[in-house]
Amino acid sequence: MKLISIVTPCFNEEECIRECYETVRDIVAEKLPNYRYEHIFCDNASTDRTVAILEEIADADQSVKVIVNTRNFGPFRSNFNGVLSASGDAVLLFLPADLQDPPELIPEMVDHWEQGFEVVYGIRAVREESRLMNLMRKAYYRLLSKLTYVAIPHDVGDFQLVDRKVVDGMAGIKDSTPFMRVMSFEAGFRAIGVSYTWRKREKGVSKNRFFDLIDQGMTGLLTFSNVPLRISVYAGFLAMALSFAFALVTLFVHLFHVGEPAPPGVPTLIVALFFFAGVQLFFLGLLGEYVLSIHSQIRGRPLVYERRRINFDYPEKE
Repeated sequence: MKLISIVTPCFNEEECIRECYETVRDIVAEKLPNYRYEHIFCDNASTDRTVAILEEIADADQSVKVIVNTRNFGPFRSNFNGVLSASGDAVLLFLPADLQDPPELIPEMVDHWEQGFEVVYGIRAVREESRLMNLMRKAYYRLLSKLTYVAIPHDVGDFQLVDRKVVDGMAGIKDSTPFMRVMSFEAGFRAIGVSYTWRKREKGVSKNRFFDLIDQGMTGLLTFSNVPLRISVYAGFLAMALSFAFALVTLFVHLFHVGEPAPPGVPTLIVALFFFAGVQLFFLGLLGEYVLSIHSQIRGRPLVYERRRINFDYPEKE
């Protein structure tokens, strides 16, 4: 019997965590009776009863495995650590504890996987959220698809079922800030999409604040795209061209006495000062983002520090 691994990161999800477990358990029992499964919960040092509930669940069901981190390492690092800890023949990279990505799609994804597709990705065709956030997300996903060197379908998140070969390939990417939704496509295996409705959250509150989303979005762009740096080169040429054009206009005004000229040197100083100061600050910040990414990478820190693991030493039933 093949083993399906399902990875769920969690942080303060006491209202959702038991429902998440029971929903997955029932779906596997009813729709995937010929498969074994393991459900790996990666807890990011929750301060509520999440860990206590997971302990109860894991004690009653050995298919549930738990990783408890020493502190909150962020959703990317914690989730990827759980993926690398999975032992399944196929791994669902991310199933949110609040079930906004529907676990009911797992049987269909497994069916596509059995047909030979190594990456079965979910497409968030419809989003049950505000119009503004919906537009912002769609704009970001399209920007990411255009700028990265990897071909990424639109509206694809981490809700993906991937083959063991893909997980092994992703494990070879030594990245301190893993961006899984692109890493699986970088591996280059056969892929197919499954459309669904990304549901609104029914219980609890999202732990991803607006600035967290911006930070995560920047991570994706900087990790898998060299376009921002190329833009800085083009902007430099553009700035020089504009400066040259301005010099020609100023010369024309003074030679042919068009209009009333400003005191000599004043227009040049004003425009040059603000224009070039803005350009320099913008691209210093951009270079700083890349330097920060390099700095994090060369420090060679582990993805997370774990406090303990539950049920990982339990022998799998054949």
